Amino acid sequence: MHYSGTGRDLVLALKHGDRLDLVPPLADWMARAAAPLLTPDTLIAPIPLHRLRLLRRRYNQAAELARALARRTGHAYCADLFTRARPTSSQKGKTRDERHANLDGAITVTPRRAALLRGRPLLIVDDVMTSGATLSAATEAALSAGAEPICTVTLARVAKAP
Repeated sequence: MHYSGTGRDLVLALKHGDRLDLVPPLADWMARAAAPLLTPDTLIAPIPLHRLRLLRRRYNQAAELARALARRTGHAYCADLFTRARPTSSQKGKTRDERHANLDGAITVTPRRAALLRGRPLLIVDDVMTSGATLSAATEAALSAGAEPICTVTLARVAKAP
């Protein structure tokens, strides 16, 4: 969905409003959208939050969506495939280049999970895509660990008006 109006309201309710009741219907929608990307051995993994941000929020909305998506599609799920190696500042208000620089080296594959990726399809799940910096950082980490092909799915997409 487009990250504006009702789409934005839904994302913010999930992300900051503790509206976990939204996860099942949103994951159903994401499952339909992601169906063409999935093969039987696809692994589904969320974009991670740094542990300090996770403590503040109490849950990772991308992980909740990814878990429900995996459950609905019958695919393997790995909550801790990725790690935030260091805290990053909020992406809000940053330019595209600043967003990419902010995430440079921040997302890594959890060493004990790396073997899950070698030669395996991966679907990375996040709640919102703005510049693509977060998904790009996770994709680079997964490629380095040997995953292939790598696809992404997000609940919403920020897009500039034409």
